[in-house]
Formats: sequence, C-alpha cells, structure tokens
Amino acid sequence: MPMESPNIIVTALAFLTLIGSLVVVHELGHYAVGRWFGVKAEKFSIGFGPQIWGRVDKRGTLWRIGLLPLGGFVQFAGDMNPASQADESWKQLPAEERNQTFQSKTLWQRALIVFAGPAVNFILAILIAMGFLLAFGKSVTPPVIDVVQPNSAAAVAGLMEGDRILTLNGRTIETFDEMAKEIVMIPNEQVVIEIERDGASIVKQAKVAAAIEVDRFGNEYRIGRLGVGASKMEVREVGLLEAPWAAVVQTGNILRQQVIGLGQIISGRRPISELGGPLKIAKVSGEAMSLGILTFISLAALISINLGFINLLPIPMLDGGHLLLYAVEAVRRRPATPIVQEWAFRAGFAMLAAFMIMVTFNDLASFGLFGSG
Repeated sequence: MPMESPNIIVTALAFLTLIGSLVVVHELGHYAVGRWFGVKAEKFSIGFGPQIWGRVDKRGTLWRIGLLPLGGFVQFAGDMNPASQADESWKQLPAEERNQTFQSKTLWQRALIVFAGPAVNFILAILIAMGFLLAFGKSVTPPVIDVVQPNSAAAVAGLMEGDRILTLNGRTIETFDEMAKEIVMIPNEQVVIEIERDGASIVKQAKVAAAIEVDRFGNEYRIGRLGVGASKMEVREVGLLEAPWAAVVQTGNILRQQVIGLGQIISGRRPISELGGPLKIAKVSGEAMSLGILTFISLAALISINLGFINLLPIPMLDGGHLLLYAVEAVRRRPATPIVQEWAFRAGFAMLAAFMIMVTFNDLASFGLFGSG
C-alpha cells in the first residue's frame, strides 16, 4: 500500500520553505557580486506583492518582505527595464549616481553579476553534498556484476556474473552506482558496454529496458533497467580534503543527468508529460518533509541544481538569456539594438508563460484532474 501523502498544510509549508529559500539564495548571489562591483541595490525583496515589512539600510537598500512568499528579487540601481538598457533618463543622472548603476559596469562585470545567481545555487548544492559526505561517508560498490536477471537486457546482451563494467557509451565507470544512475536516465536507449572478463576486454551492446517504478507515495516514474545487480557495497569515509572535489563531481553528475533528460524531451525520446511544475514540486516537497529533515535537505540540493540549470538556459527573461545577449555584444563589440532586445524579452516572456501553463497542466493531469491514467 502506498504511504499516505502529507496534508496540504505540511505540503504548502515545505514548498514555500524550499522555493523561497532557494530563490532568495539565488538573488543573494546577484546582490553580493553586484555590491562587490559597486552597483547599488535599491531593493531586495523576499516574496512578491504588497510589502508587509521593510527596512532601509545605511547603503540605501530597501530590504522588504512581500505578501506572496514565492521567491524574491533584487533590483539594482538603473535596472529600469527587463533588458537593462541604458535609456535617456539614465544618461541624465549625475556621474556619481550613474557609476553606481548596473548599466555603467563593463560587459564582463555585468555578465558575472548575472551568472552569480545560478552559480550560488550550484555552490549551495555542493556544500550540502559535502556535508552529507563528511557526515555519512561515500557508498562505494565496485562495478562487478553479481546478478543477471533472466530475459533482461543484460542477459540478452550476454553479460554474465563476474563481469566488471569498464565503460558505458565510452564513459569510464568506477562504481556500480555510477553505472546505475546512467542507466536510469536512458530507458529504451541503445548502449555500448565494455566489460572485463577473465582478464580480457569485451564490448557488448544492449537496449536498456523501460520500467515503471512506484514510490511509497504512489508516484510513478519511467526509468531505465539493465537487469544486473551488485552486492559488495562498502561505505568509505571522506576526509576534509577529498570532500570538496567529491561534492563537485556529485553535483556535476546530477547536472549532467538533467541536461540528458532535457535533451531526451526536446528530441522526443521522453514524453513532454514528464515535465513537472510548481504543483509537482510542492507535492514532492511535502513528501520529502514528511520523511525527515535529511531527505528534505537532499531534495533542496537537487532543486537548487535544477534552478541554477534552468536559469542558465539561453532564454530571454532568464539569466541565460542575458548572458546570450552579452555574448552577442562581445562578438559585435556593441549591444544588440533596443528593439531587438525588447522583442527578444517579449518572446522570452511568452515562452516562459507557455511553459508554465504546460507544466501546470501536466501537474494537474498527474493528480488525476482530467481523468484516470
């Protein structure tokens, strides 16, 4: 029997805590680097909508809490429009005041300010991974096959007990878990597996099977299955010197899986219905909270990586869209024209609005609103 999902109060609290904190951390990244380069932050808001509390600090920044606690934003001096264009009103500012604006900074400084938001999301995930590694160590399972399920993809490909996996699609495999994480992401995909058997290197080809996995809350996930197992797991302590790089590698692997997943959806190898939105995140947040604080923190790291990745997509209105325009500016040695930037951000807004409608529809469909299935 599936475990009962948490009530709506726990779900809402978990979602607001998760998304609110991660977006605030993201905006703090922009704020910190902007301040480093001498850009004045006029407003830093936790939440949106009408202000319910606010205080102006000695630097003239209004720190406020909005009525709707769904993230936040930082507003830099001179940030007069979505494209951060320098208009006539900016040019008429006194020199000292103008030098504190976002537009007055060099191209590379503006790019770093924009990139800082996603970067801090990745750094947060790395720090969480470091904490888990230092506290609980690292599970290491050698990539040696102990079990081959009959009639599985592995059995059809000719894999046998005792085989050591060397590479998967040309990627070196050091642990069984590493291979498993790769396989999970590629149901129905063809793979090339290099194994070591009796001291000889052998290359096998297999088609990864697709399976539906149901978690304790009744959520269904489509995953890849090869049909092999390994049982010789050991937990190895991770020291202070090793933990940072191990956490970076772990975060990089998660990011790589997200890139692969997006590519599969874009190419049609995965259905677009697998994309989830705020309602799905809220449901998963509540479930993670009900399983304990460590599970919730682990989810926060995963969502933080996702938030950083999404913000780096080259879509106007997102940080990646700004960085794309800066790249164009670097190549052309002058900014794109105001009309081009304006239409780019209008198109970006339309894309994001359509995306939000689509993922919300997916969420509602996964909750059974539009019938069974």
